[in-house]
Amino acid sequence: MKTTRLVATTVAAAAYFAASVVAADLDPIVIKGSKFFYKTNGTEFFMKGVAYQQGISSNGTSVLDNHYTDPLTDPAACRRDIPLLQQLQTNTIRVYAINPDQDHSQCMRMLQDAGIYLIADLGQPSLSINRDTPAWDGPLYARYTSVVDALHNYTNVLGFFAGNEVSNNASNTDASAFVKAAVRDMKAYIKRNNYRTIGVGYATNDDADIRSNLAAYFNCGPSDTSIDFWGYNIYSWCGNSSYEESGFDVRTKEFSKYTVPVFFAEYGCNTVPPREFSEVQALYGNQMTPVWSGGIVYMYFQEENNYGLVSISGNTASKLPDFTALSTQIAKVSPTGVNSASYTPTNTQPDNCPATGTAWQAASSLPPTPNAQLCGCMVKSLSCIAKPGINVTSVGDLFGTVCGLSKGVCDGITANSTTGTYGAYGMCNATEQLSWALNSYFQKQNSNPSACNFDGAATTQAAASASGDCKALVSQAGSAGTGTVTSAPTGTGSGSEGSSTSTKKGAAGAITVPSVDLGLLKLGAYVIGAVLTGAGMILL
Repeated sequence: MKTTRLVATTVAAAAYFAASVVAADLDPIVIKGSKFFYKTNGTEFFMKGVAYQQGISSNGTSVLDNHYTDPLTDPAACRRDIPLLQQLQTNTIRVYAINPDQDHSQCMRMLQDAGIYLIADLGQPSLSINRDTPAWDGPLYARYTSVVDALHNYTNVLGFFAGNEVSNNASNTDASAFVKAAVRDMKAYIKRNNYRTIGVGYATNDDADIRSNLAAYFNCGPSDTSIDFWGYNIYSWCGNSSYEESGFDVRTKEFSKYTVPVFFAEYGCNTVPPREFSEVQALYGNQMTPVWSGGIVYMYFQEENNYGLVSISGNTASKLPDFTALSTQIAKVSPTGVNSASYTPTNTQPDNCPATGTAWQAASSLPPTPNAQLCGCMVKSLSCIAKPGINVTSVGDLFGTVCGLSKGVCDGITANSTTGTYGAYGMCNATEQLSWALNSYFQKQNSNPSACNFDGAATTQAAASASGDCKALVSQAGSAGTGTVTSAPTGTGSGSEGSSTSTKKGAAGAITVPSVDLGLLKLGAYVIGAVLTGAGMILL
């Protein structure tokens, strides 16, 4: 029978906060080469981290039908838990989904005072890039940038994850192109807004078939499109394993030449309970610290998956055996590294992008940056549009019909990450994309009024002549919608959460319209049945 030690949480928390002095802002963590450093004194930084969020599985999905609770908006819980995190020598927490509209100031100040940094995932369970139906669109852009906006001012924000285990086997590696586009755009957004430099990375699972290609893909190409750090969710050290038996030795060798910091974004196999955490000695030992920057234990809260360090009952936290084991192991390690001033990176050559084929399906060419202004300008310039207020079912049916009626009408909304073919408007919302397709068909029918009806779901409008910024944007997109728009988006995307073209499921994030191929064209697969219907109309 497992034993637990009851923690008088309120007493411990009160004692800690009474004794603590309000600290100055934490020294930001900066990246140089493949290592993290404290900005001011140049000491190398090793994460001693804990994942900190209830209701989120180890792959970042919600266990409660896409509902999530932001742990950094509950000051009482932060007061309860931070002293316990300190007992584990925690200097980093990972939070999988924050609510950017809520106040984080109290918890972030408590974390600052305790010397704890934050890595935050940018998505949330129903609005992030989904492996099965990948897209990078305005609502996702708005969600991700809103998290950056909410957290960038806190100097103890270490970085952001643009995705978590999105591609998890060879069949869905095409989704990685959309995640890498998110990395590119969040890095550009931080820079464009003159925010403090904050890294943007990715957290991967440990799939033997794709791990090498994944690491290479996110590291290849220009630095403004590649990740700033690489998080590895790894659970191969189970029970009383070893450096060699767990494969840690092989993983360490594989990343010995990687150009950015690597760390365990999740670790702590629980197939042999209670966990001993003997891997802590290896992770922070001399064989691994030259390559790895520490790691983040999964997970603080005890839930059905049995990964918890503590159990929560009301306002009381009870230490579990895993807490005691981790505390014992972490107290034995004191990793030492190099000082930034004396460190000259030798890992300076990025990986080559993997070739596309059966083993890897994402081309190096990335989807366009979501641009709400461009989408709005485009719709205003059209003569035939989707009728305002059209329902979701009609959108799907119409996509299938119009894209099957005439060749080329949907080229401007193409999104094929395997061929690297993207229409300029493939990042707009579903209604905007549909309006583009309807208008393309209308134009091919010489603007015959009967070609803009579709049983009342489409309507004509007076097309506005593009001027100013709109003229430049639409001109870059081109008359066929296949041009490259180089102008940066303004604002934070195309609206609030929930306005995405995506349908909502709980997967490694959200969920965009599934895809279907029509030759080189990939379209939203909420229209699969309708596409076939449209194609059937032509055959008949």
